[in-house]
Amino acid sequence: GYFDLELNAVGDLEVDAHHTMEDVGLVMGQALREALGDKCGIARFGCSFVPMDEALARVVVDISGRPHLGYRVDTRDSEVGGINTRLFREYFQALVNTAGLTLHIDLLYGEEVHHCLEAVYKAFGRALGQAVRLDPRCTGVPSTKGVL
Repeated sequence: GYFDLELNAVGDLEVDAHHTMEDVGLVMGQALREALGDKCGIARFGCSFVPMDEALARVVVDISGRPHLGYRVDTRDSEVGGINTRLFREYFQALVNTAGLTLHIDLLYGEEVHHCLEAVYKAFGRALGQAVRLDPRCTGVPSTKGVL
């Protein structure tokens, strides 16, 4: 998505990664919401397909102000890098709730869990990058209601 961001997280990883993953999503969502302000002039919608070796992910986002997560990511392995793969959904749910995004994440196929999740995150970054870019055709908030 070409975002210039550095994040340092400290959590209770000796217990598990759940709260840390969720908290990172909350912070990322809040930062996005604050950075976009009134959303004036943004494209609003973004979509990306990303292949990573045998995996293919599709992510579609609407910066709508209405939080919704459609998360269809089924991996064969329940763990990657010592983290339960279900926690990635928790991250995205927290981000969606805080940022006010409508987000659809689909892992179309893949076998290696690392490739699957890498494809998901890269597709998310690219779709979000499209949605937040300034659209020269849009002089106000990209909504018929005038507010997002």
